[in-house]
Amino acid sequence: LQERGALGFERHYHVTDPFIRRLGLEAELQGHSGCVNCLEWNEKGDLLASGSDDQHTIVWDPLHHKKLLSMHTGHTANIFSVKFLPHSGDRILITGAADSKVHVHDLTVKETVHMFGDHTNRVKRIATAPMWPNTFWSAAEDGLIRQYDLRENSKRSEVLIDLTEYCGQLVEAKCLTVNPQDNNYLAVGASGPFVRLYDIRMIHNHRKSMKQSPSAGVHTFCDRQKPLPDGAAQYYVAGHLPVKLPDYNNRLRVLVATYVTFSPDGTELLVNMGGEQVYLFDLTYKQRPYTFLLPKKCHTSGEVQNGKTSTNGVSNGIHLHSNGFRLSEGRAHVSPQVELPPYLERIKQQANEAFACQLWTQAIQLYSKAVQKAPNNAMLYGNRAAAYMKRKWDGDHYDALRDCLKAIALNPCHLKAHFRLARCLFELKYVAEALECLDDFKGKFPEQAHSSACDALDRDINAALFSKSDNAEDKKGGGPIRLRATGRKDSISEDEMVLRERSYDYKFRYCGHCNTTTDIKEANFFGSNAQYIVSGSDDGSFFIWEKETTNLVRVLQGDESIVNCLQPHPSYCFLATSGIDPVVRLWNPRPESETLNGRVVVDMEGASQANQRRMNADPLEVMLLNMGYRITGLTSGGAGGSDDEDSSEGQVQCRPS
Repeated sequence: LQERGALGFERHYHVTDPFIRRLGLEAELQGHSGCVNCLEWNEKGDLLASGSDDQHTIVWDPLHHKKLLSMHTGHTANIFSVKFLPHSGDRILITGAADSKVHVHDLTVKETVHMFGDHTNRVKRIATAPMWPNTFWSAAEDGLIRQYDLRENSKRSEVLIDLTEYCGQLVEAKCLTVNPQDNNYLAVGASGPFVRLYDIRMIHNHRKSMKQSPSAGVHTFCDRQKPLPDGAAQYYVAGHLPVKLPDYNNRLRVLVATYVTFSPDGTELLVNMGGEQVYLFDLTYKQRPYTFLLPKKCHTSGEVQNGKTSTNGVSNGIHLHSNGFRLSEGRAHVSPQVELPPYLERIKQQANEAFACQLWTQAIQLYSKAVQKAPNNAMLYGNRAAAYMKRKWDGDHYDALRDCLKAIALNPCHLKAHFRLARCLFELKYVAEALECLDDFKGKFPEQAHSSACDALDRDINAALFSKSDNAEDKKGGGPIRLRATGRKDSISEDEMVLRERSYDYKFRYCGHCNTTTDIKEANFFGSNAQYIVSGSDDGSFFIWEKETTNLVRVLQGDESIVNCLQPHPSYCFLATSGIDPVVRLWNPRPESETLNGRVVVDMEGASQANQRRMNADPLEVMLLNMGYRITGLTSGGAGGSDDEDSSEGQVQCRPS
């Protein structure tokens, strides 16, 4: 057991699918008198720290369900973050709170040894890093990221990043985390849909060179000193969100990153986007947010359709970034479509049957399961796109667009994917691009040019173009739509615009939870290989998804009101959660002899649909939902707020292949 490989063995075999499906409540740790807003394991996993509205922190022995230590932190408002300082022997604990203060505590003497009051608004998160043993960082609603060094005598901190220089005085920093494999990288979540990744070392080197430069402090009228050096920041955003911002703002729906965390190997970034979904960004294989990638040359429609077969041909793409068209030349990657193995064919048929029964989520999950095993099958992507378009949850049309583009890349003459792409562009408000795509579709597949589906989409596009021309004056000035300021007193700098323009898109999206009520809701990787994703929710449940398929596998009732915090154990299949209730709950796989688990939410799809309605409802509707009333006027499959498609879709779009 003491061998070097023991920990890796534990981590690999403790978090497995059978254990996840038997996860249940083990114990409730009682001791707080207010909401428990933050949890933190120590490195070994034998201690758990919690912080609460009662301004106390408690250190628990979670394996024996014992309270080891409770102390008042000296804060005068709710505690939002608690962290063990690395290499301190679990002796030093750091807390951040709504009183704008950061306190450092020595647990051996139960005393607060440092108090930092440099922030001017609520402190939401603390971050630490093993490579920086005496250093930590804080994110606060004054828009600042501060860095602290406990080796220095001065009881002050320095500003590492000032978001107000980029986004104006109203920006609020909500969360931050340090890459566990390379502690030089810091991720920050703040107001709006963009998540920021910074190179700490580059920032420090830039500051040093500025101080050492003989001309430092002497600037001409045209010479502007950048607060951050080029290359020190990289932004990430779900590609459809900037375009949706005006609509969300009109409905008083706020987008804000409430939690960010890296995968154990440091190659992925997970973001719980308040007002929206959970997103995973791949930091190695990055992709730009795209809206339009349409092959311009293709064989006749009679040769290849719907992913059945494929040809090797040359195609040119039109790639729309936020600021217009640019041509991308090159040979399309066309994979020959082989027959699916029998077990995948069965999964596809099950998905088609679910689609026929209008069980959109079930169909999506089955297609996703098949896509994971056959990632080069155009038909699977095309079918999943159809299911996304029917379900119409937030972000579904953008995922459908991505699937259509993937299907077309694999088979440039996939008839249904071409048509669905035009419909997705229209639903995403890219009306002119949708018209161009539809015209291209008619040219490639003339026998479909006068189908009922084509005619219906043509009418919708022309009506939207007519309406758009009436409002043309509203569109003048301000820059590209996906980057434009929200209309408040935000002052977006030129540097910020450039960084937003260079943003990268997400890899996976996880749906089902609701994150609109609190701004501290977490999402985390579960398992050493990050096999699962977990997130809290406004309905009092927490959700568990398979990372690679994005399929929902488990929903458990974790709080009477809202689950905010989920912190997986460093090595075991063991999860600590908290929320509005004044308790910490511990979850692990229950014995097979336990047949009843009252915490399991059996109807996972029903819970997910209710959360979609909740995210799109006004405050009165949310109140009625909490009281148990069913909201009428929002169908179970149409919670995304998109316009209904024409019911007479014809053969182009209606059925999966």
